[in-house]
Amino acid sequence: MGFDLYFVGIKLFDGSVILFMVLGVLLGIIVGALPGLTATMGVSILVPLTYSLSPTAALMMLLGIYCAANYAGSISATLVNIPGTPSAVMTTLDAYPMAQKGQAGRAIGLATLSSALGGLFSVFTLALFSPLIASVALKFTSLEMFLVALWGISIMAYVSPGSTLKGLVSGFLGLLLATIGFDPLTAAPRYTFGSVYLSSGVQFIAVMIGLFGVSEILLNIEKNKQGTKQELFKVEKSFESLKEVKSLWGTILRSSVVGVIIGAIPGAGGTIASIVAYAQQKRLSKHPEELGRGAPDGIAAAESANNACTGGAMTTLLSLGIPGDAVTAILIGAFVLHGLQPGPFLFEKHFDLVSAIFIGMALINILFFLFGMFGAKYFARLLFLPRAVLNTGILSLCVIGTYAVQSSIFDVGVMLVFGLIGYLMSKQEIPRAPLVLGLILGPLMEENFRRWIGLAHGKYVSVLRDTYSKNPISIVLTILVLLTFLLPLFQKQKRISEDASKYVEKETKQP
Repeated sequence: MGFDLYFVGIKLFDGSVILFMVLGVLLGIIVGALPGLTATMGVSILVPLTYSLSPTAALMMLLGIYCAANYAGSISATLVNIPGTPSAVMTTLDAYPMAQKGQAGRAIGLATLSSALGGLFSVFTLALFSPLIASVALKFTSLEMFLVALWGISIMAYVSPGSTLKGLVSGFLGLLLATIGFDPLTAAPRYTFGSVYLSSGVQFIAVMIGLFGVSEILLNIEKNKQGTKQELFKVEKSFESLKEVKSLWGTILRSSVVGVIIGAIPGAGGTIASIVAYAQQKRLSKHPEELGRGAPDGIAAAESANNACTGGAMTTLLSLGIPGDAVTAILIGAFVLHGLQPGPFLFEKHFDLVSAIFIGMALINILFFLFGMFGAKYFARLLFLPRAVLNTGILSLCVIGTYAVQSSIFDVGVMLVFGLIGYLMSKQEIPRAPLVLGLILGPLMEENFRRWIGLAHGKYVSVLRDTYSKNPISIVLTILVLLTFLLPLFQKQKRISEDASKYVEKETKQP
């Protein structure tokens, strides 16, 4: 591929691409700043509205929403002590106390600066490592591709909040939904129940918007009360935070590394990265007692880590076709909608688009830095928008976006049904991301598994042994899949042993 990979994408940046990139960043800041709205929700709703755009313009807009929303969660975390996105939960610990001291502008400035630097570091990592991983992945056979897809679903189920079993159930439900429609190899109809609307399968855009858009509206209506406004702090002197870069560069670099690594783990995401980075900072800080009371290094650690996750998540998405978090799972849908398949072949067939993604993500981080520094006090006013108006507008976008893909009222019905299913899943603490991932990766898993079965001609053991001997990567992938499934059992056994030890120790202490 050579050094051209980092420059050839510039030719794809015309006026419309830049316009939609800027629009995406602005929408991302709005989505991230409003508590209750998430990057996942924003991207899922707007994916179908990009259908008429060029692939480059569509992806720049969606990536703008993704990266900017990750940052903008810090605005409400600072001003009203409510994380705008889940990944900003650790930011509240120091940003809100700093705002209470009359330093809201400084806190937002630190968050903006750390987010941008963490994001830029992750883009550098993405550009450096994803081509290398993709070049290895190009040697994958049908078996390796099947194992990669299975590992992606299993590890997302494992790291999702709550029970691993519930995560696996969600993932396999997605796989079952993926079997609806014509068989990819024989063209025989499956599970259509005689409905012509299901012949092409369940429209993943409708499912996605229902699970992450409509269900979030239902949850917001349930938990938000009218008239619960809080006092906003004045946002002033944001640029003074630039002076603190020299003292915080070590924290930002360390936390960015943590963010990239955790972002590359399928399903981990920014929340886990910010928690790990914050804990690491508390362990290494010379004044750990100050963290949680308005410490600048606490904000820097949390924000640089959760924004560095974006590049880490995109690394596995572009090189292997496996999403790093819920947003990148939805971005797979955006790629498919535009006739693209994320993975190693993307580097061969759409060399210039991959280059444009590298360049675009770097520009997006610079854009939200500028918007955040100059416009934070204006975005802060969004916190007073009436929730009823906001929910109505979002629901309208859900309906319009779903209908726009195939001009089908049936798809709107599917969206509403899965909105209710997503709401019930949330109430039962069943993660929704593995379902979407199963639905999207299901055809890839099935086709590669059945292709391998066909090539084996019944000699499965000997062909498997031959594959393992020729390609050690398949052994590594098999071990990873097995570990992902077995690790929860080991952890459960460890907890039982620890509880038993505590009980014995307690009993022996009693007279």
